[in-house]
Amino acid sequence: MILVVGLGNPGSKYENTRHNVGFMFLDFLAEKAGVDFRPGRWAADVARLPPESGGWWLAKPTTFMNLSGQSVARLAAYHQIEPSRIIVVHDDLDLEPGRLKVVFDRGPGGHNGIKSIIEQLGTRQFVRLRVGIGRPPGFMTPASFVLSRFGSDERQLLTEGFVKMAELLDLFDRQGVTAAMNLFNRRT
Repeated sequence: MILVVGLGNPGSKYENTRHNVGFMFLDFLAEKAGVDFRPGRWAADVARLPPESGGWWLAKPTTFMNLSGQSVARLAAYHQIEPSRIIVVHDDLDLEPGRLKVVFDRGPGGHNGIKSIIEQLGTRQFVRLRVGIGRPPGFMTPASFVLSRFGSDERQLLTEGFVKMAELLDLFDRQGVTAAMNLFNRRT
């Protein structure tokens, strides 16, 4: 069993912002599989993919980014999913737009959502799928930048990236994190 967590902030104010790229990817997976998200008792909107689409749990925490760990820990405990079978999809300022990177057993790197998950799970041994959003232009603050919306060129890069990311989940499920990292990080 895999739990795929997309990080973001709930509410229309934050839809399609750079910080919500995790939510956007999960929406892509759900639409592709023809499933809908429903509010869950774990402070997350959840969906379950059908067996032919992996059978994975998808979760979008509704706690806001900085408290995401509360939701992830509850879901993992309830469904008895080991941290090593959790994939967290999130934005990354340190990667150029469109760049994707898979990491395992790493610190938060300044990302408060990841910091919360590490604190709540009590481990760093989960998979992170880092989605590059680049650095803010000019004198724009990082906080303002992550809450801004993607441009049309960036949306095209995202769509292409989402297809690759879906392939990664399948590879991870079949062959494990090392195989996924070796192939995916080299290819992207």
